[in-house]
Amino acid sequence: MATKRYWTISEVAGKFGVNQSLLRYWEKEFPALDPKKQGSGKRAYTVRDIEIVAVLHDLLKEKGYTIDGAKRQLRQALQERQRMEELKNRLEHAREELLSMAKDLDPKN
Repeated sequence: MATKRYWTISEVAGKFGVNQSLLRYWEKEFPALDPKKQGSGKRAYTVRDIEIVAVLHDLLKEKGYTIDGAKRQLRQALQERQRMEELKNRLEHAREELLSMAKDLDPKN
């Protein structure tokens, strides 16, 4: 079964128990939350968008952060995520290099 790639604003709002207007407000306040807009103006949320909504919901609704505090926390979380992604890519490249060197050293070749 194929995994769903996009969700509507009503599906995302329902998942987090918030109003659609709140999600639209968060889009204005948090540039990282940027669901695709279809030709008709309908929003299409990706997995990444939903992850950001989850972080915002936790910070604002569960932990009581202010908008400014949540912006700082989200910015830090996104920077950390980017650093981790870069590290993962470097490690994967190093792994490929090591496997290639091991293959070259293999006397069966």
